[in-house]
Amino acid sequence: MELFVGIDWAEDHHDLCVMDTAGKVAAKGRVSNDLAGLARLHDLIASAVPDGVEDEDVEVVVGIETDRGLLVRALVVAGYRVLGVNPLAVDRYRDRARVSGAKSDPGDARVLADMARTDAHQHRPVAADSELADAIKLVARAHQSAIWSRRRLANQLRSALREFYPAALEAFDDLCHPDAIAVLAIAPTPERGRALSRSKIASALRRGGRKLNIERRAEAIQAALRADHPAQPAAIADAYGAIAESLTKVIEAHTRQISELDAVLTEHFGRHPDAAILRSLPGLGVVTGARVLGEFGDDPTRYQSAKARRNYAGTSPLTVASGTRRTVRARHIRNRRLADALHWWAFNAITRSPGARALYDHRRAAGDTHSGALRVVANRLVALLHGCLRTRTLYNETTAWAHRSDLAA
Repeated sequence: MELFVGIDWAEDHHDLCVMDTAGKVAAKGRVSNDLAGLARLHDLIASAVPDGVEDEDVEVVVGIETDRGLLVRALVVAGYRVLGVNPLAVDRYRDRARVSGAKSDPGDARVLADMARTDAHQHRPVAADSELADAIKLVARAHQSAIWSRRRLANQLRSALREFYPAALEAFDDLCHPDAIAVLAIAPTPERGRALSRSKIASALRRGGRKLNIERRAEAIQAALRADHPAQPAAIADAYGAIAESLTKVIEAHTRQISELDAVLTEHFGRHPDAAILRSLPGLGVVTGARVLGEFGDDPTRYQSAKARRNYAGTSPLTVASGTRRTVRARHIRNRRLADALHWWAFNAITRSPGARALYDHRRAAGDTHSGALRVVANRLVALLHGCLRTRTLYNETTAWAHRSDLAA
């Protein structure tokens, strides 16, 4: 027999609803987010099993709005079939079940249980990824988040410098670069920047890690910092300077942490059995390869076809047809982290793979934007990755693109 469980999870408690195959609620309740709560969760499910039915004869299907975390792992270990349901799908199903718009945590648990009962075939079970793949995913996401956070901080710094220190923007294109961090650390205001000697700038560049062209770079920075620009009053400039100095220190700390996470990511990714296959594909380095592996996972049964993998990646086009109207557009509801990794993979690939470059040029000539053409390249690369993983073979440029006679020069 089957039991269908909906869990509306929260930070400190979870609401639970257990249904039988007829849609009748067999058990419900609220459990705490600890070991005692987990034990009560299992007890509630067990209480819904009719007398005379052995536990091993019961399949438990769980619907929950997440695919990770301690609770999900505990449910998988317990032998339950866990469906990670997209919250958007739950919201649509809630509207179907309740036209009044009513919403509650116990009600959402019931909606999830009913979804598991009627629409389990529409939702992907939580993947049985290896522990190493999960570890790679966690570190890759932390690494990616740190980079995104540093980018936001650099944008804040750029905004502040634009208001009082335009000379610094002329001196440094990349405010995350060690040169910029080293010089702004000792000259966060225009006045202190103009006072810097060439030797002090050179010393700062050396502390930042520069090895080549130090004197020439110091001369260029000095000239930029001493150029004439409109100035803020001294008090305003000092206030902005304190902000710039603070942001510079935080960016520097982010850079150190990114470097440390990079080392951990390299070590984890290098130990994965799929690493050699991923690294064989053009444009996939350690960091991008680790992100792609982590987001796709390594469960060999998760994607039934290359199309399924591309749909999950969000690179395949989305067709919207109704009556005589038919449009094809990009997918916007997708894994944002995977989409970013695939964008950079395609960007790198067009400089390393003649086939990828030819496809990119073909799409650009057809009128696609830069991003649109890269999405087409990424779509093809995802299919190639699926084939390589399925057959356990390394990428071969000739084999990958031989069938695309339309791309021949």
